[in-house]
Amino acid sequence: MSGPYEEVSAEQERGFSPPIKEIILENFMSYEYARIPLNHGLNLIVGPNGAGKSSVLLAISVAFGQAYTERSRKLSDLIRRGKDIARVSLIFDNRPREGRRPIPYSKADTFMLSRYLRKDGSYWYEADYKEIDKSEVVRLLREFGINPDNLLIIMHQGMIEELGAISQEQRLAMVEEAVGFREYRERILAAESDLKAMVSEEGSLVQLIENANQTIEYWKQIYDRYMEKKRLEEHRRLLERELLWAQEGRLSRSLASTRERLEAKRESIADLREQQSKAGSESESHRRSLGERQVEVKKLYGAVVRAERERAGDEAVRESMKGLREELEVIKNDLEESRMELDPARTKRLREFLEFASSRSGAGSQEAGRKKAELDREVASLQAEVSGVEESIRRLTDDYVSQRVRFEVLDYRIKVTESEVRELERAEREAKAELEAMKPDLDRAGERVLTQRATYEVSEEIKLVSAQLQKLQDLPEDAEKIYKDYTGNLEGLKGKLEQLQENKNLMLKELEERKKAWKNAVQNLIDEVAPIYRQVLSTVGATGAIRLDEGGSVAEAGLQLLVGFKGAEPSILDPYTQSGGERSVALVAFMLSLQSRIISPIRAMDEFDIHMDPRNREAIFKMILAQGKRNPNSQNIVITPSIITVADRTAHVITVQSVHGSSQVKEYASGR
Repeated sequence: MSGPYEEVSAEQERGFSPPIKEIILENFMSYEYARIPLNHGLNLIVGPNGAGKSSVLLAISVAFGQAYTERSRKLSDLIRRGKDIARVSLIFDNRPREGRRPIPYSKADTFMLSRYLRKDGSYWYEADYKEIDKSEVVRLLREFGINPDNLLIIMHQGMIEELGAISQEQRLAMVEEAVGFREYRERILAAESDLKAMVSEEGSLVQLIENANQTIEYWKQIYDRYMEKKRLEEHRRLLERELLWAQEGRLSRSLASTRERLEAKRESIADLREQQSKAGSESESHRRSLGERQVEVKKLYGAVVRAERERAGDEAVRESMKGLREELEVIKNDLEESRMELDPARTKRLREFLEFASSRSGAGSQEAGRKKAELDREVASLQAEVSGVEESIRRLTDDYVSQRVRFEVLDYRIKVTESEVRELERAEREAKAELEAMKPDLDRAGERVLTQRATYEVSEEIKLVSAQLQKLQDLPEDAEKIYKDYTGNLEGLKGKLEQLQENKNLMLKELEERKKAWKNAVQNLIDEVAPIYRQVLSTVGATGAIRLDEGGSVAEAGLQLLVGFKGAEPSILDPYTQSGGERSVALVAFMLSLQSRIISPIRAMDEFDIHMDPRNREAIFKMILAQGKRNPNSQNIVITPSIITVADRTAHVITVQSVHGSSQVKEYASGR
């Protein structure tokens, strides 16, 4: 397969995993100081019980930070008696392979991992004499495919029984990890966990959507009312805008009308003033003519008065002369009849005077008559002329009065019109001021609204809309935001649900692919190792099989080991059916069948043969040697107290002896 399921062979992994070249023990358990060299292939550590063989594997486990060793005893108990500090160091082969070093950040051909233990229970790690923490050690070992807690990689003394007692599910998980398939199961379990989370989330989303729908129904009503409120507010703004422009139109029309009327009034004033000027001119002309006629009539009156006076004087003279004549006649008669004696001279003069006066009186009477006739004619002529002038004066007076009246009427009309002009000018100023005051509002109102309605009609509609809005004042101002938030959340939830369901379907499909890939990988592994398992068992006269029990799920899947001895049909390996020796043979056979697929470059077993009889022990050991030859790049450490006789000298044999309470190591060169 390709992609995330692409397999990497154990050989490839081992090609880049460094084996242990040497183990250095200082004040560790029964070792005061020891250097234990290791080779590729099989490293056989032998020696009597109590010599310190198992301490070597325990030291490796301590250096790796194995949980088993730290659970089973106190680390301070591993320090040699009488010492305060112990050190375990593993020297790895870090020579370049295929152009690169197994531990790339180390430039040396060897890499040393050390762990220090103190009596107070403290400890620390060093890598090439630089302190590191345990997480770095775990990361480094994981890169090499080494899990010291996996029994298939490191099996301490007595753990063969534990390996036989574990469940088939645990056994399969242990195998998967050892051969590098753990990621398959982890991905499946992670996918199942994700799928379970998706299903749970899907249910939560469905419930949330149902709740959101109910909430949205409520807020939809609020939102609809809010939108009605917004519509009414917008309508009121439009009405206010219409009212504003209607007022502007009314003011503009009023201003235009005022200006038209003002212009008409100003033209009327100009016309009235022209008429007044003309009436004034005519009145002045009549006044002058009247003056002239009055002067003329005065002269005529003077002439009439003079003529009348002359006529009256002449009449008086005539009356005087008449009286004088009569008096003279009386005087004359008196004189004639008088018996008075007068002075003759005086009488003579009186007679002469009377005669003269009588003659003059007669002459004067004739002249007076003549003059009277002339004067009568003159008076009559003057009176006729006076009547004509008086008639002319009367007409001129009437015309003058008429023109003056007209002048005054025109003046009054001018004053009234001027007052009207001033009123119109005031109205014009007020209209202009109102329009100017409205200009900012008009600028904010925007484009002109054309309306044929009167302002009171618009005002009435505004009142109606305001009354409707008053009923909607209880709505929250953020109703739209809340509704849209809920709607957006609902859409988001629906989108999330849709995406989740799509992802779930993809995950289901991917999960099936992963399960298929896992099953194929596990089945291929079984198909590969089962023949080897049967072959190993055949050397001790037994038969067996390896079978995948898929269970109800990948998490419940297990690996069944079947074994049959002495011609019996193979049965499932368990702590009750087979004897201890039979279980040990079957388990070692199973471990040997896996050797070519185990990723870890290091594998170790302590006293695997504890329950085996000598014949089976020899047969199994031969298989161990054979597997070592088939996997020359792996490093196997086998610890046994038994004396094994083998003709093959390819094994690297290390003996451990206890000398005066201290473990001593002696290396026997292998035939390699």
